[in-house]
Amino acid sequence: MKQRTLQNSFTLSGIGLHTGFHIVVTFKPAPVDHGYKIKRIDLEDQPVIEALAENVVNTQRGTVVGKDNVTVSTIEHGLSALYALGIDNCLIEVNSSEFPILDGSAVEYVKEIRKAGISEQEKDKDYYIVRNKMEVTDPETGSKLTLLPDDSFGINSFIEFDSKYIPNQSASLDLIADYETEIAPARTFVFVREIQQLRKAGLIKGGNLDNAIVIYERKLSQPELDEIADDLNIPRHDANELGYLNHRKLEFPNEPARHKLLDIIGDMALIGKPIKGRLIATRPGHKINNQLARLIRKDIKINEVQPPVYDVLAEPVMDNNRIRELLPHRYPFLMVDKIIQMTDTYIVGVKNITTNEPYFMGHFPQEPVMPGVLQVEAMAQTGGLLVLSALDEPERYSTYFLKIDNVKFRHKVVPGDTLIFRVELTSIMRRGIATMRGLAFIGDRVISEADFTAQIIKNK
Repeated sequence: MKQRTLQNSFTLSGIGLHTGFHIVVTFKPAPVDHGYKIKRIDLEDQPVIEALAENVVNTQRGTVVGKDNVTVSTIEHGLSALYALGIDNCLIEVNSSEFPILDGSAVEYVKEIRKAGISEQEKDKDYYIVRNKMEVTDPETGSKLTLLPDDSFGINSFIEFDSKYIPNQSASLDLIADYETEIAPARTFVFVREIQQLRKAGLIKGGNLDNAIVIYERKLSQPELDEIADDLNIPRHDANELGYLNHRKLEFPNEPARHKLLDIIGDMALIGKPIKGRLIATRPGHKINNQLARLIRKDIKINEVQPPVYDVLAEPVMDNNRIRELLPHRYPFLMVDKIIQMTDTYIVGVKNITTNEPYFMGHFPQEPVMPGVLQVEAMAQTGGLLVLSALDEPERYSTYFLKIDNVKFRHKVVPGDTLIFRVELTSIMRRGIATMRGLAFIGDRVISEADFTAQIIKNK
């Protein structure tokens, strides 16, 4: 799939949950590899904050990103909608230190994204593919997030509160396409017993019955409840009547659990890539959500490019017979067994290393090791298949090295190993010149890498 951005800009306005200010936020199209960035247009130099997990500076009652003492809070609902609808690149301009709360859900963001339209871009999406179990826990709160391998993105979320109204609830999202109707309308919620503490902390100045589910489940004295109602500028309520204070009915019986799932998606959007994996969340919250997002970000930084997924039973994109039609190489110098993935810009090839490779006779008889130069040759052949497959009559052309740079060999390659080559074009091919970056993997480990330039020449 290709990266996506908005086709047109859209603007939303409303009150800020914590500041109580009237806020205007505008979502704009952005170029490939831009990601999500937030610009504070109310400040003189209009600073821009990258919406990434490592830039989160606070997680109390919302996710807050910051840079150089400039912050923007309550971003999770807007980012949740962008992520779920497949928007990879967006510039967000806001005239305050938070996004408007709107009705406390993400449904207004979804509606406006649909109106603005979604535009496909020229570059492929870069997924974060979960290969191994990842887990974060908080013994103090009993929170736990577990991320597992899966073919697509899904979440199972479980919440627990000391309340007879929502003691235990769960929500699941198996298809991201269901987000729009099943998750986006779910509103944020708050217990009346929490409101006084939040107000003392300078928060929820803009909270009311139109932008949050308010749950009154522990009896207070009438004067206490009246004071809270007056602070929030909402009608007074009989202190003997427990339950939901909102006149608007719940959108779903498990709306609080669905909203927690909405928040998880917004916080996972801060890893900067769409995820292929299944997240199991027990008692989630912004703090532990960010801990997992930071762990993923750390893995992304360590692994420049994720190892390709190799399913040995899947039908290859090119088998050995097709490879022989495109490449002039023959035994003992054909270094690619099959191609398992290919797009306009990158290709993934496989080479199975056996003890019968002819070079092992001399390199070295007592300790057979694949020469590094042949690893680079195999990368180049894989890249050659990418560029040749785009030509008419490819069998009439050959590819030749012009330059090799930044070569690194990290581990030995020995009989029994399966090498997986991922080769990507680093610029548009012009006048028969292709510049590429190649990486060789064994399992999850990078074995070797190189940048190289090749020329495609018509055979005489």
